[in-house]
Amino acid sequence: MTPGAPPTEVSGTPGDTQWWPAPTSRGPLSAVVEVPGSKSETNRALFLAAIAASGSRIRGALDSRDTRLMTEALEALGARFSREEATGDLLVTPLAEPRAGATLNCGLAGTVLRFLPPLAARAQGTTTFIGDEAARHRPVGPLLEALETWGARTTSLGEPGFLPFQVSGAGVLPLPGRPREVRVDASASSQFLSALLLSAPLMDGPVTVRTRGPVVSLPHVAMTVEALRSRGVRVDTYPHDIDSSRSWTVAPGRPRGGEVTIDPDLSNAGPFLAAALVCGGTVRVPGWPQDTTQAGDAWRRLLPRMGAEVGREGDALWVRGPGRAGLVGLDVDLSDVGELAPTLAALATLATTASRITGIAHLRGHETDRLAALATEITRLGGEVRELDDGLEIHPAPLHAARLRTYADHRMATFAAVIALAVPGVEVQDVATTSKTLPGFTRLWTSMLTGGAQDRPDTRVQA
Repeated sequence: MTPGAPPTEVSGTPGDTQWWPAPTSRGPLSAVVEVPGSKSETNRALFLAAIAASGSRIRGALDSRDTRLMTEALEALGARFSREEATGDLLVTPLAEPRAGATLNCGLAGTVLRFLPPLAARAQGTTTFIGDEAARHRPVGPLLEALETWGARTTSLGEPGFLPFQVSGAGVLPLPGRPREVRVDASASSQFLSALLLSAPLMDGPVTVRTRGPVVSLPHVAMTVEALRSRGVRVDTYPHDIDSSRSWTVAPGRPRGGEVTIDPDLSNAGPFLAAALVCGGTVRVPGWPQDTTQAGDAWRRLLPRMGAEVGREGDALWVRGPGRAGLVGLDVDLSDVGELAPTLAALATLATTASRITGIAHLRGHETDRLAALATEITRLGGEVRELDDGLEIHPAPLHAARLRTYADHRMATFAAVIALAVPGVEVQDVATTSKTLPGFTRLWTSMLTGGAQDRPDTRVQA
């Protein structure tokens, strides 16, 4: 392939072994990229619609592998979903009570793996949880321990605290005589905390969820609380206690039905915004919310630290980049927004000065051990990287062409695509894994680049 020439759209399913020749920069960009809906918002909306008091309409819901796994699992528990052909909206009929006896496929979706066990524990019977081979390394033990405090019975079918497992309930939670407060260790994933909060409205009285130890990715917890409150559920939040724990008390009562609109996925906007820093020029993402709990809103403060200009124009966020020569490193703690680390690591690998990215030890329990994976692939490129206990230290170094692995991790695939903008000859294994949260990624990416010269009008790229 001629360096810089756009490859064709890659189709396929996650796990494909084909190699995608990722395109290099063709010059400064001038593109508008319409990013699909937020996976985090969509899966929270799907869950709450499934347990609501009446039907719901969800506008702008993401249609990806993770969200399909969520709808399939919720349907197995008794909810019903249909898509309105004229609008593309999702119409949801809630479940009466969760149905027991189902086998739920979590795939590699952390939200399915963590959000649904508390709901399954409300069923009168046993629910089995399975998933992809890689998902067997994603921890779920702290959540299962919390459910046992409330009287559910959990059974490991493999390594304790990981997939596969079963959850058995008696139709009510907490069981009579069990404490109405539960503690959960959310230092490995905020999803343990969100899972308990999302099911809490189904309890027969108020319940309190208290953390044990630090909480990572707090914006995702704030998103959960906001989603509950927007549907009429009372959630009282309490600050740090004397032992540094946090607590939330949730009142009983099913969430309201009605209409919900999903914002664009701001975390998935990151690689496209990062392209402006590497290539130069401007990338705009329309529909960027004024107020949001999405972790990806942090791009507005992070990218200027690496040499970008960031601003708003109407409902769009725009990022103007300096090109690689003006790309500088940064020292940052990403404990609240760890999902942004792979894209930042790509920029740091291409930067002219050193970077230190910390606060992300919990990424070892994501789709893969992201710290080890990033260190391995940066080294494969010829980069200079040191793996820390809770992060990465990256120094400038000459880079060369390489075949980069994705480890069935969508964010490792987009990491590689950003690197390839400045390093000709990069090929990416299993780029189809991006369908987990960003279907059509290669088309979005190549369309942004092929229409991206600054002397051309803005190119609007849609999913």
